[in-house]
Amino acid sequence: MPEGARERILERLSRGPAAEAAGEPDFAVMARRAVSREERYARLRRAMEAVHAEFLEATAEDWPLRIRGFAEAEGLRAIAYGPGTEAAARLESAFRGSAARLVPYDRPIEECKRALFEEVDAGFTTTRGGIADTGGLILWPTPEEPRLLSLVPPVHLALLDTARIHDSFWQAIRDEGWAGGMPANALLVSGPSKTADIEQTLAYGVHGPKRLIVVAVAPRA
Repeated sequence: MPEGARERILERLSRGPAAEAAGEPDFAVMARRAVSREERYARLRRAMEAVHAEFLEATAEDWPLRIRGFAEAEGLRAIAYGPGTEAAARLESAFRGSAARLVPYDRPIEECKRALFEEVDAGFTTTRGGIADTGGLILWPTPEEPRLLSLVPPVHLALLDTARIHDSFWQAIRDEGWAGGMPANALLVSGPSKTADIEQTLAYGVHGPKRLIVVAVAPRA
């Protein structure tokens, strides 16, 4: 290539139609889109159930007991959880005297690896909210609630405040102020882990939970 040709090509490209069209993105259409809280939940649930997520509906008052009842009915013997959250304190209170025991994830992974991988039946986490358009939960792992809680156990119990479901991913980013700081591993989860071979035969739980139970908490009236 002759000397200076590369610079001339790049200069012409920078002045081309694509460059002229570039500018501040216009999200006005997305910003105007809004549906009722009830419809957001209905959309999210339809989309997630289509990929085998399960729902356990509860209220702000009874969700810990609903989880206990589910665990006992399903024969879950051990549930891992992060003990450093407000939700964890309520869960601990509800599980006193239960046949299912809570296993706190409060040590380095090297010290609790065996229990987490071999003894725990389910992992409990809170969520940041949900996205109605695509049907998914926003997980926001923290030192108090590490990512492995939602990745290793065969069953994932995810607590969702239905008042925090956004219409779209863009609205979630805007309304939650993600630009101001994010964890190292923000997640969007739509259902249990699944994979397929070349013939498109689905298998669940190969690299994550076989079941996702969304504990959907209705807002207070």
